[in-house]
Amino acid sequence: MEKVQGEMEIERWERSEEISDAEKKVIQETWSRVYANCEDVGVSILIRFFVNFPSAKQYFSQFKHMDDTLEMERSLQLRKHAQRVMGAINSVVENLNDPEKVSSVLALVGKAHALKHKVEPVYFKKLTGVMLEVIAEAYGNDFTPEAHGAWTKMRTLIYTHVTAAYKEAGWVSYPSATL
Repeated sequence: MEKVQGEMEIERWERSEEISDAEKKVIQETWSRVYANCEDVGVSILIRFFVNFPSAKQYFSQFKHMDDTLEMERSLQLRKHAQRVMGAINSVVENLNDPEKVSSVLALVGKAHALKHKVEPVYFKKLTGVMLEVIAEAYGNDFTPEAHGAWTKMRTLIYTHVTAAYKEAGWVSYPSATL
């Protein structure tokens, strides 16, 4: 059964909080350890995402019929997508001190997913939530309450910028997604 976000959480998500310099440093330090295992962490994130939210697989013709996690883990297409996801997050993390670059990276991601792939924007919220879960579990010693707070702001930053790109692209919701 898929998890569904409540309306109050959606409203909270639309307000992005400023990430302090200290929080940026925490995010970058945590990310450097995560990104050292980029491929494995990215694959773990996508597998958990597809297990928790199977309707998200509808946007991926190469692996939308895969239910077995071992088959997903071995999928070259899934691995390539995981690398792209991790690369985009890496670009954001590396450029946290350059808001224009962050905005540009996430605008490209948002517009591609809105216009080309027709992905419902709520999946970005779900994916970033899964990303935090996987990172917290895999890097628990590094994922202090301070790090969790900083990454929560980062998650909001990603979602806010991506959804802004959807709106700018004239996004029209497609009712085929089961959320």
